[in-house]
Amino acid sequence: MERLVYQELASTLIAMENCKKDRNDIWYDRHEEKIDYIVKNYLPHGSGIDNKTEIDMGKSNDNRIVINSEYHCMDEHGFYDGWVSFKVVISSCLMFGFRLKITGKFGKYSHVKNYLYDLYYYNLSQIFTQIENNN
Repeated sequence: MERLVYQELASTLIAMENCKKDRNDIWYDRHEEKIDYIVKNYLPHGSGIDNKTEIDMGKSNDNRIVINSEYHCMDEHGFYDGWVSFKVVISSCLMFGFRLKITGKFGKYSHVKNYLYDLYYYNLSQIFTQIENNN
């Protein structure tokens, strides 16, 4: 069965939580590796998203996923002009599959929020390709 990236993230996070409750460290670590794989290979990076992107495990649950990241802003002359820390909140939506919310203090770079929304929506909507597991 094909799954989209956000679905694979959600099911893997739930599996990790179950492994944590059952104290199954081996499978917990395998699921954690899968999360790292998804972050590195499916979530946006580059083009301003030049710092670490990570899943906030403490704020994510079976109804939402929280991603922390930063955007490297440029001024009108093409020079770097600081960073904007932001959160991507993915929540379930029966009508559209998932709902996406971008939060952060964008200030004069509020237009970046729309760019990030489109970018994350596109990436999370991609078909996830199963990784090979040699374990």
